[in-house]
Amino acid sequence: MDADAPDGVLWSFTPDGDPRYADLDPATSWEYVSEAKLRIRRRKPYVLTTASKGFAAVVEYPTGRPYWARALTPDLNLHSIELVPHGNIAVVGSTGGVLRIYAAHNDTYAEAPLEDAHGLQWDARLRVLWALGRHELVAYRVQGTADRPEIKRGRSAELPHPDGDHAGGHDLGQVAGNPDRLWVTTRHEVLQYSKKRREFVKDYPGAARTDREDVKSIGSDHRSGRLLSTSPEDGLHQSWWTTSVRLDEPTGAVKLADGGIYKARWWDLSETDALSR
Repeated sequence: MDADAPDGVLWSFTPDGDPRYADLDPATSWEYVSEAKLRIRRRKPYVLTTASKGFAAVVEYPTGRPYWARALTPDLNLHSIELVPHGNIAVVGSTGGVLRIYAAHNDTYAEAPLEDAHGLQWDARLRVLWALGRHELVAYRVQGTADRPEIKRGRSAELPHPDGDHAGGHDLGQVAGNPDRLWVTTRHEVLQYSKKRREFVKDYPGAARTDREDVKSIGSDHRSGRLLSTSPEDGLHQSWWTTSVRLDEPTGAVKLADGGIYKARWWDLSETDALSR
């Protein structure tokens, strides 16, 4: 959506009622959307999306045509999705406590445990898949072939946990314009992770305002550096929903007219094709 457009909506997607997705029972599986992110592969833009009840898809923009789509079991509680080498697809489930890499053109997948898995980010420079869980940030090597993917766990970093219990990782993403840094949000704070220094830091611009508890999504615009984030608000149907997207550097907000959302992402088709495989 564009806050400056007459009704704000530039493009939308739903599999519900779309015959191309009918076999996935979207009336059931497309409930509680938990991820939506833009990726560009071989010069084509795709929307990657998941829902807690099991829907997962890589959707061609603007046609809505499925590149890959599945209805997975709802007990996984899908939280994020990513494109990885060979055009394959990674997903994480929080309740399932799992990371999976699916082959794009068959039903084969590789699996690794990750407690309360919430976030994914492919790192084209280091050639690793970062995954965020309850206690840790982990880098995985994605190996194998297009038809038979494999996962190998690499280095990890324990999340800070100020309450002495658990950090509860929420969101994970690349800091725009700084390949060394990842955005990481937890139950308690908004951090950046320095890959080179192998530590979590709060030395980013605007940290005094941006750093807060229970941020469900965060991202920086690669053109302006402006931040967007979402946090739950009271009085909505679900405890994790919000009707407002917060902006920082400079400050502002985008208010949604209807419903509630979990996450918000920047949309910019001029992003580089760094994810081509």
